[in-house]
Amino acid sequence: MVTGNIHSVETFGSVDGPGVRFLIFLQGCPMRCRYCHNADTWRAQGGTPMTADALLDRAQRYRAYWGSEGGITVSGGEPLAQIDFLLELFQKAKQRGINTCIDTSGQPFTRREPFFSKFERLLDSTDLLLVDIKHIDPAEHVKLTGQKNDNILDMLRYLSERRQPVWIRHVLVTGVTDDDGYLRRTRDFIAALQNVEKIEVLPYHSMGAFKWKEQGLAYTLDGVLPPDAERVANAERILRGEA
Repeated sequence: MVTGNIHSVETFGSVDGPGVRFLIFLQGCPMRCRYCHNADTWRAQGGTPMTADALLDRAQRYRAYWGSEGGITVSGGEPLAQIDFLLELFQKAKQRGINTCIDTSGQPFTRREPFFSKFERLLDSTDLLLVDIKHIDPAEHVKLTGQKNDNILDMLRYLSERRQPVWIRHVLVTGVTDDDGYLRRTRDFIAALQNVEKIEVLPYHSMGAFKWKEQGLAYTLDGVLPPDAERVANAERILRGEA
């Protein structure tokens, strides 16, 4: 039996997929995003070992609140970093008739085996993916996250080929991602996909900065202000092809 390394759960999530969601945050992430508000999930160590059945039993206590659209969303950390556990969790969730959603950066994606076959089977039990496009420019993506983005964009193309439902998310950071040129390049990439149901612009905030300090890490976006409403609306218009 596979166990997952669980950082935490939230019982009433309303912004991580349709309806009311039971949110599961997994421990461990290969990304080091400068604006991350869950830096305490980066280390693969730590967390609480749990089985899929134990998590689903806990989630189902709140099923009455989910409505017709709700279910479970697995975030992190990076869910795909624990793909064996995620696969078992989602297969068992579908056996219970539970809607499933993954909130992922896509960074672990590869077409190499054994990951790719596991990913294909995982998608068979996945209703929706929330995929963050951190930065469209390869060099800027490395500066922002510490990782390349070629495999992430490849994952999005593959999901499009499968017509797997996706919501695209993009964090708008003043002076980093809030650039009309980069936003138009992101728009052009998204426009070529055949499976995007929703595009969300998430304004940068520093509410997770205290977690960096708790981990003994220097928060490199100190002093960066959230984008104002006009810049957020501008980004939404561009990414949605309205400007």
